[in-house]
Amino acid sequence: MKQIIFHIDVNSAFLSWSAQKRLQNGDSTDLREVPSIVGGDMEQRHGVVLAKSTPAKKYGVTTGEPVVNALRKCPTLIIEPPDHALYHKRSQELMAYLSSICPEVEQLSVDECFLNFTPIKNDFSSPEQAAYTIKNRIRDQFGFTVNIGISDKKVLAKMASDFQKPDKVHTLYSWEISEKLWPLPISSLYMCGKSSARILQKLEIRTIGDLAAANKEIICSHLKSHGLLLWEYANGHDESKVSSLAEDVKCIGNSTTLPKDVTKRQEAFHCLLSLSDSVAARLRSAQMLAGMVSVEIKYSSFQTASHQMTLSQPSNTSQTIYDVACRLFDELWNGSPIRLLGIRSSRLTGLSQPTQLSLFDLPGQDAVSLGDFAETHNSSLIPGSSPPSREKMEALDKTIDAIRQKYGESAIVRGSFLKNPPHS
Repeated sequence: MKQIIFHIDVNSAFLSWSAQKRLQNGDSTDLREVPSIVGGDMEQRHGVVLAKSTPAKKYGVTTGEPVVNALRKCPTLIIEPPDHALYHKRSQELMAYLSSICPEVEQLSVDECFLNFTPIKNDFSSPEQAAYTIKNRIRDQFGFTVNIGISDKKVLAKMASDFQKPDKVHTLYSWEISEKLWPLPISSLYMCGKSSARILQKLEIRTIGDLAAANKEIICSHLKSHGLLLWEYANGHDESKVSSLAEDVKCIGNSTTLPKDVTKRQEAFHCLLSLSDSVAARLRSAQMLAGMVSVEIKYSSFQTASHQMTLSQPSNTSQTIYDVACRLFDELWNGSPIRLLGIRSSRLTGLSQPTQLSLFDLPGQDAVSLGDFAETHNSSLIPGSSPPSREKMEALDKTIDAIRQKYGESAIVRGSFLKNPPHS
């Protein structure tokens, strides 16, 4: 039996999770059933659309467009501010549930993942029956819906999950691409953005099937290596496997689309601090050390830029990742408004592998006092300030992880986040 892969995608995740919370708090309006969006600021009427309801989509509202444009299309649009703490919690609950069903789950983002059906094939009569069972359990147990795409290739499974929504299961096996994939417009192909679609349309390539039948050398001459990737995806070529954290982790990262464009350096640092905490915590959970850190910026013009730096010694402390991220940001940022920020760690090694210590890594204390906690977290807001010893930072992070694991993510937060949440 060939490998069978599921791509599981939450339907309008941010909006669904916000709608669910409002209903639980006694609100009679379900945001999913009326024209509504998540993102921006209702009073100042700015920012971008992070998620939209199906009724809002009928007005032509699109994800990523300015809120002011969405309001012109639908003046009665309900705007719900994002709640990233809620989204993180719901994502963790979903991934934990899926991991309890299958040991091989690869999370792609806060609201989507791949699942390798092969290890659990004997538990179900067919992949389709398994997908429907998982989909329905998520709906009944968690109160939101997902789409599940099924294929023998990861890229095709992801494409299948984008077919008709919501709360659906679709197949797109390699032998089905001529019927289900090739008739679709070229803009529907995964990784084919607006710019690539325009170039391909100028070459009279209108559908995915046109691209699949095209001469790949001609495509590459216009779109370079990205053109080859698109040509391979159009033909269903993808040999990548589902890779969970329990297997061979290549990188760990996190990014956030900001509810409003960031224009000030300190605001960006505030967001990078939150992302550094998240990435470092995931590294420690996976028992990994990062040897390289990279920062990604997406501007309001949708142009992207990234930069990376090799660490003097591998680390998984929040302070180290944050300091490097801020240095990279200062080297990278051109002063334009920022829509998205991301941090990614790579060149990962296990905790058991030896690392070379710096001459300046002096022995530290075994325990971290409350004074150390305050000192460390205050200084972390100022890149370049004198940091605590490496041992203190590691002990501090370990203490915080233990508290959050026992009492929840919100049991301990940075003081700087109380007045100004990182993504607000």
